Amino acid sequence: MGQLQSQQHPSSFIMKEITYTNQTRENFIALLEGMNVEALNHIPQGFNNNIIWNFGHIIVTQQILCYKLSGLDMHVDDEMIAMYRKGTKPEDIVGREEIEQLKQQAISTLDQFQKDLDSQLFQNYHEYTTSFGTTLSNIEEGITFNGMHETLHLGYAMALRKAVKNEMGIADEPK
Repeated sequence: MGQLQSQQHPSSFIMKEITYTNQTRENFIALLEGMNVEALNHIPQGFNNNIIWNFGHIIVTQQILCYKLSGLDMHVDDEMIAMYRKGTKPEDIVGREEIEQLKQQAISTLDQFQKDLDSQLFQNYHEYTTSFGTTLSNIEEGITFNGMHETLHLGYAMALRKAVKNEMGIADEPK
């Protein structure tokens, strides 16, 4: 089991990583704002999932990488984990109410994570080898990997948006 690199408050590097993750989530929310429920749930030809699944997936993955691997309770429920964890795909239409709830959770889970990090809650970490082939040994590595993972899924969602607009005949809004 990995240990927290230092028993002090998070380093400025880790704080910057969290700032980047916050910005990634804000950018993801902005992407969602520009699309209707049907478009967010549409799975374009050649893809395995949709935009809203990618958004839910980043929330769940952060909770698993940071809380579960630290042996702590996650701040999302089992149903959400079952819907969005690695290896799942969209099974049902996600409605407007759930989309709004996901947007709130994207912000609230990071706010709570920041408080928990400041409180030095993350003392242990169960080593985990990711599907990228990298091994995470402590919370700092989990935070860094999570930021990369969220950015990857934002980029994927941007590609999905382009494919969805193409298939559904949705024109880009003038800038």
